[in-house]
Amino acid sequence: MAFFATRRSSSRLLGCRPRLFLRSFSSEHVRDNDIVIVGGGPAGLALAAALASNPTAKNSLKITLIEGGDLSKIQDWDMPPSAYSNRVSSITDTSQHFLNRIGIWDYVEHARTNPIHQMQVWDGISGARITFDASEIPESSEMARMTENLNLQRALLRKLSDTPSVQVIQSVRVESIQREASDRNDWPLVHLSNGATLRARLLVGADGFNSPVRSFAGISSYGWSYDTQAVVATLNHAPRGPFQAPNNTAYQRFLPTGPIAFLPLSPCTSSLVWSTKPYLATALNKSSPGVLGQLINAAFRLPEPSLQYIYRRLLEGTKSSEEIKEEIAFRERSDGIPSHSAYASATSMISDGGIPPDDADALPPLVMSIQQGTVASFPLRYNHAESYLGEGAGSRTVLVGDAAHTIHPLAGQGLNMGLGDVDALSRCIIQALTHGGDIGSYTALIPYARERYFENHKVMSAIDKLHKVYSSTAQLVVWARSVGLEVVNELDSVKAALMMNAGASSRLQNASGWDLFTKNVEGLAGAASTTKMVGGMVGAGMQELAKNASQRFFGHH
Repeated sequence: MAFFATRRSSSRLLGCRPRLFLRSFSSEHVRDNDIVIVGGGPAGLALAAALASNPTAKNSLKITLIEGGDLSKIQDWDMPPSAYSNRVSSITDTSQHFLNRIGIWDYVEHARTNPIHQMQVWDGISGARITFDASEIPESSEMARMTENLNLQRALLRKLSDTPSVQVIQSVRVESIQREASDRNDWPLVHLSNGATLRARLLVGADGFNSPVRSFAGISSYGWSYDTQAVVATLNHAPRGPFQAPNNTAYQRFLPTGPIAFLPLSPCTSSLVWSTKPYLATALNKSSPGVLGQLINAAFRLPEPSLQYIYRRLLEGTKSSEEIKEEIAFRERSDGIPSHSAYASATSMISDGGIPPDDADALPPLVMSIQQGTVASFPLRYNHAESYLGEGAGSRTVLVGDAAHTIHPLAGQGLNMGLGDVDALSRCIIQALTHGGDIGSYTALIPYARERYFENHKVMSAIDKLHKVYSSTAQLVVWARSVGLEVVNELDSVKAALMMNAGASSRLQNASGWDLFTKNVEGLAGAASTTKMVGGMVGAGMQELAKNASQRFFGHH
């Protein structure tokens, strides 16, 4: 017996939000569908919602979404205002624009979102720092907006509950997928765990890293597992003082063991994403909340050699919060960190509400406690499908989201890449439908693959290289990356272009963020008498920036 979403009309009469009420159907025959989406995560739900938001697709297509989990738990998800889930994402302006366009953003609980106006990133060894600020982006008030993944999924389900043209099957697994042996067509047949079979004109794999749809389509993938695991948790801290900016800054420190990120969720709550070595991740997971809180504070503040000492003490069996605090206090005194500096945690003498030290905004607030049950860890990997479209025996299949690509979370682009896939694929399907084409044909789907594959590959390659560069402790590598970071930090046009490329502005939907950088260079060229003069000015300026950065961090002359 399968279960499809339907609506109970009395819910509107009673003033209640419609839910995904369930009814059964007979599974004695194969059911035809224009589109079958496997996977009820954000990508799969967003694709269903995007297609349903278009009048032509809504009235023409029969769409079914299959999810093995219980989606009713997500639709009924609710937490107290001060409690937050540990799986969060930064929704870029480009993604928000898309979600607004398909009518999803109105269903998101905005009180559980938080803007990011600034991002501070620094080298864990040299201290070289770069600051990204939304004020540097034309016509943009924020870089991104933090929200829990469950808040977005719930919004998508609420939207779909208002959309009877999409049927949702939940708590039912895909048992197998086969090619139909028939003279009539060669559509994929999706066999479900309840005995039902769905025939799909187009089969969409939004079913994650271990994608059954990708396996059926015979699409190989390449990638590797990183020697790191991500530790996540929800952190409680004091609100920013009256002399400080609100909690709208994201912080990320690149340590040799992996980056640690502090992401703002509310005035008193932030999210932790700490990528580190598996043995250290295991120790952090086993630590008491008090110990973990002390270690998080230290990881943003102590010099790298002192952090390595603290790690050794933790692995040797230093368990209690007081023992760890004493060890950290000893290292702070040894490193000459004043107790009135923001870099002090165990020995901090800074009082809440007072005048903050000059370096207060350079670091996240001190963690006071960790929300119960939010500490978790998971392995990190890089994986990219060889193609997003199935061919031959695997034709009429397409991949989106994690089924197509899996990425390191250090730049927070995974969910946004998936939403970008959905945006492009929905436009491609609607285009084919409008022109009377076959929405499942390879020809109709090629524009989607062309638009997204190289774009995703660029982002994935850049983040992978960034991870590898910052994992090195070689002096020459540290020098080069530190000087480069300081140089880029002085070039506002480059930073604005990078932020726009990362989706921090939807103003130029079909242009690269580097267009802004190009326009600035052209403006400089117009003001100069010759190209040679421009080259000399830029070259001399870059050399001077590099020289100053080198002397600042390494004392080179």
